[in-house]
Amino acid sequence: MHSHCSKVNLYLSSLLNNKMRLLWQILYLHPARVRRSSSTSAGVVNFVPVCSSTDSTSRKLLQDFVSRSTRLFVITGAGLSTESGIPDYRSEGVGLYARTDRRPMQHAEFVRSAKSRQRYWARNFVGWPQFSSHQPNSAHRILQRWEERGKLNWVVTQNVDALHSKAGQKRLTELHGCAHRVMCLGCGAISARGALQKRFLALNPAWSAQAGGVAPDGDVFLDDEQVLHFRVPSCEDCGGTLKPEVTFFGDTVNKATVQFVHDRLAESDAVLVVGSSLQVYSGYRFLLAASDRKIPVAILNIGSTRADHLAQLKVSGRCGEVLSVIQPL
Repeated sequence: MHSHCSKVNLYLSSLLNNKMRLLWQILYLHPARVRRSSSTSAGVVNFVPVCSSTDSTSRKLLQDFVSRSTRLFVITGAGLSTESGIPDYRSEGVGLYARTDRRPMQHAEFVRSAKSRQRYWARNFVGWPQFSSHQPNSAHRILQRWEERGKLNWVVTQNVDALHSKAGQKRLTELHGCAHRVMCLGCGAISARGALQKRFLALNPAWSAQAGGVAPDGDVFLDDEQVLHFRVPSCEDCGGTLKPEVTFFGDTVNKATVQFVHDRLAESDAVLVVGSSLQVYSGYRFLLAASDRKIPVAILNIGSTRADHLAQLKVSGRCGEVLSVIQPL
């Protein structure tokens, strides 16, 4: 028995020491080993961190908060999309940073290095079919219904996955852009990411690679050797460099977009944060502005956030599970 336990311990240790990559591949390729929640559909890997059910008192307080508002301003983050099977970066235990040594593409690196762009686009090409197939979950659909009923003044999302749009949300700003769009750094032309996938296929008919899983931005794991011969097209209008129409780490959000969101916030009478730790300043700034304007804030998130001290109410729970019992009276 002791010998058997020792062998098991050695095996587990070898898995953990393989730069976390093997663990990521196991989690993706064998989803049956991963805990699911009721808001995650069958066959979808669950990236929602462990969380106990929200207590009735917290649900009642959130119901009262939402009911009092007639022009609700909602900020959503990656914690909303984890319930659709898209991992986030920071969640304890299940976020990309916790499971791997991976870090997202930096803006300066993408702009500066053709090899970095080749590596990024090769990985994005492989990950696109899965990333683009993700569907809105119950929380996205609930927020869309709140809009239809006139409860929402505006939704600002930090996500780039287009799930709010897929759910039919109209009063929406995608603060960090959208991975379903591509822009040219030369002439500024915007095109559909799906059309670029066809151009990738035409340029790389014999190229193929397998990957273990998709990151929050659609990136996947590939070795440098695998991407060596991957060809990347240029802008069809001017021959310029193509980039996802998203704000990479190290870049800044467009000033006009920021001002537009501030204007929508000024029209609102309450702020609800859904599924965001607000660690990135681009979203956190609107909580600071809400505080300056004396606009009440409620936060629904698993784990602490950067703006907990600014919130009138903090509720811990899964977004879909909690929002499903809130009536937009």
